[in-house]
Amino acid sequence: MTRLKLTGTASEGYRALLRSQQTVNDGPLDSVVRELVKTRVSQLNGCLFCIDMHTTEARRAGESEQRLYHLAAWHESPLYTARERAALRYAEAVTRCVDVDDAHWEDLRGHFPDEVELGQLVLQVALINALNRLAVPLRKEPGSAA
Repeated sequence: MTRLKLTGTASEGYRALLRSQQTVNDGPLDSVVRELVKTRVSQLNGCLFCIDMHTTEARRAGESEQRLYHLAAWHESPLYTARERAALRYAEAVTRCVDVDDAHWEDLRGHFPDEVELGQLVLQVALINALNRLAVPLRKEPGSAA
């Protein structure tokens, strides 16, 4: 059972996070990349609520079951593009608080040359980490309300 409903206790701040997420959803970042990143970060953070939500969203965006099954071991799977790998590599580094050195950043920029899209990716990674860090300790369950 969810420990605390943020919509009733911290509604203004929580809604601001959700509005930020909606801005990313409406932006130029490819929906498949966006959902892969959200799902992978949620796997790393152990957020069942978000894994359930974002695998569902990924399927709606056209993602295959097989690629979702491979996501936990994407490094070894041939099913992801170089662009998707760059996004996943960045998302994992940020989630694990590993330095994104200049070579890593330049590789990411090579795959996301549009700075608006790159900015949306950076924001997406930060947002899903923040949302996971709310959902995990509050024990949000799939299908539960905020």
